[in-house]
Amino acid sequence: MDFELTEEQRIVQQNVRRFMLKEIWPVAEQIDREDKLPLDVWKSMGDLGILGVTVPEEYGGSDFELLTAVLVIEQIGRVCPALAVSYGAHANLCADNLNRNGTEVQKRKYLPGLCSGDLIGCLALTEPNAGSDAMSIRTGAVEDGDWFVLNGTKMFITNAPIGDVFIVYARTGQSRPVKESFTAFIVEKGFPGFRVSRALEKMGNRGSPTGEIVFEDCRVPRENVLGQVNGGVKVMMGGLDVERAFFSGEPLGIAQGAFELARQYAMQREQFGRPIADFQLIKAKLADMYTEIEAARGLVYRAAILADGMQRGGKGTEVHKLAAAAMLFAAETATRVANQALQIHGGYGYMLEYPINRYYRDSKLYEIGAGTSEIRRMLIADEILQRGLEYV
Repeated sequence: MDFELTEEQRIVQQNVRRFMLKEIWPVAEQIDREDKLPLDVWKSMGDLGILGVTVPEEYGGSDFELLTAVLVIEQIGRVCPALAVSYGAHANLCADNLNRNGTEVQKRKYLPGLCSGDLIGCLALTEPNAGSDAMSIRTGAVEDGDWFVLNGTKMFITNAPIGDVFIVYARTGQSRPVKESFTAFIVEKGFPGFRVSRALEKMGNRGSPTGEIVFEDCRVPRENVLGQVNGGVKVMMGGLDVERAFFSGEPLGIAQGAFELARQYAMQREQFGRPIADFQLIKAKLADMYTEIEAARGLVYRAAILADGMQRGGKGTEVHKLAAAAMLFAAETATRVANQALQIHGGYGYMLEYPINRYYRDSKLYEIGAGTSEIRRMLIADEILQRGLEYV
């Protein structure tokens, strides 16, 4: 396997890194403390060409492959995990989803604004009583001529308080089998009956706005159906392996950022007359952290390459279990690395003035969001038990 990045990929990687260090690192702590993301950052990211990283150029995107998108979110997460969460929801869950499933009219209406940063995108699936069990959502949509009328509540929606365009899943075929009873809709924040009922306060990834959405007789035009009526599960599942491969780059970046802080601190902090980096136990921690990060990187990049070239994903495919494994391992690596990085900082790491506490708080989300570690293990195990491991 060729693990070398192309020259174009390296340029994108370096450009995002420079942008994050110049524009975001100086305000990263302020973003966390105030739990507020500067809205002008979206225009800056649009100018950089990364908001529509996988969207074709004709709609305002950069038309990169999935691995480049992973490199982008990795570099964002390396500096400001909160921004990476909001970026991923916008660029992948909304813009890329719309690009893969939208009509030509829908693409031309929404994608240019999403790519430029004039519009902020969201995905609304999770509900108060429907998390890992996505098939149990209760938000309903009833046909009314050229409209659908939505009623229900969505919970833990990234970017909801600042979002403009929402991809929303609702039940439309109550009398049909469960997997044939969902429809995906494109909902604008200005539609009558739509409102963000409250912003939610989190312990980590502060600055990435999260909210609860309520639909009260929200009227959505029929032309805003994404995919087919009662075909929402196909839309949902069609991009799931791509989503897992893409988002696995985020905890990879967090682990890298936490490791760099720990390495720097260990070389500067002196005890017993010498830097603590000289002590074997600290060296062992750094060695283990590095090894886990590189193992995760190989798995994440391989999953991205495989997911990008797949003809079909889902159950029974290699990419299905590999993408889940990449997200599982990268997420838990981020948690372990952030924990050890804080330990190396000692008492100072527990103080809010040191940025390592932010990585420690932020890392946990990736074992919970977008499918828990437990769900990922179940998926991987089912694939192994039913189809085994295939190596040539």
